Amino acid sequence: MMVSLGIAGASMLVMAIIFSYILGWANKKFKVVVDPKIEEVTQALPGANCGGCGYLGCSDYALAIVADNDPVNKCTVGGEACAKAIADLMGVEVGDMVPLHAIVHCNAPLSSRLGRTQYMGEKRCASAQQVAGVQGCTFGCIGYGDCVDVCNYDAIHIIDGLARVDYEKCIGCGACTKACPRGIISIEGFRQKAIPVVACSNKDKAKDAKAVCNNACVGCKACAKESDLFTISDNLSKCNYDGYSPLKYEEVMKAIEKCPTGCIQFMGSR
Repeated sequence: MMVSLGIAGASMLVMAIIFSYILGWANKKFKVVVDPKIEEVTQALPGANCGGCGYLGCSDYALAIVADNDPVNKCTVGGEACAKAIADLMGVEVGDMVPLHAIVHCNAPLSSRLGRTQYMGEKRCASAQQVAGVQGCTFGCIGYGDCVDVCNYDAIHIIDGLARVDYEKCIGCGACTKACPRGIISIEGFRQKAIPVVACSNKDKAKDAKAVCNNACVGCKACAKESDLFTISDNLSKCNYDGYSPLKYEEVMKAIEKCPTGCIQFMGSR
């Protein structure tokens, strides 16, 4: 019995030594060397992992900065201070930082929406989107607040059935754009505190658009005649946000005055 136990114990000891050697060899052989600068950049980022930079999280963005020389100014949460800290670590210039904010491309409160029917289902936009006839306009804001639920900055609220952005709080993280089942929220660069926006997404022809909403863009081209910032595509006016400057203010105001449905307006902080 004692001999058997001794043999078993010796065998276990030998096996433990062998496996320890193998594990130690594998650890050295397959060790992934991580650039310490990636960790430094990750620490400089706020850790929000919001995806506003275009990456899955802060660590992925840090890797792109170090490995691929990605711009250091994409973090909307950290802002200029964060970009400056990362630029110092990388020995590069920060570059121009344009504040990013959300734009809701709809301007129709409940009173302006036509063809609405009572909805008895789950009060979520994603659920209501699956039901035909909730409201006449199949492009506009549904108004149950899926965007509100995902915003960590209390920057978007539902007012009279319409999502509205608080530009003092919005940092352009993009969470709301992913939550909106109709895709009517976009993240844009605000080169000025307030920029002109076509607050509509309806691509139907004028007659059909007016049949479902009092505030719909009808593609009349009145705005385009007043300012080259506006172009018409798919029966819908679109604005060149990057092209706007205070020098364009007067012509934009003329375009706003000529818009027959009032769907062009300034959005942003004052």
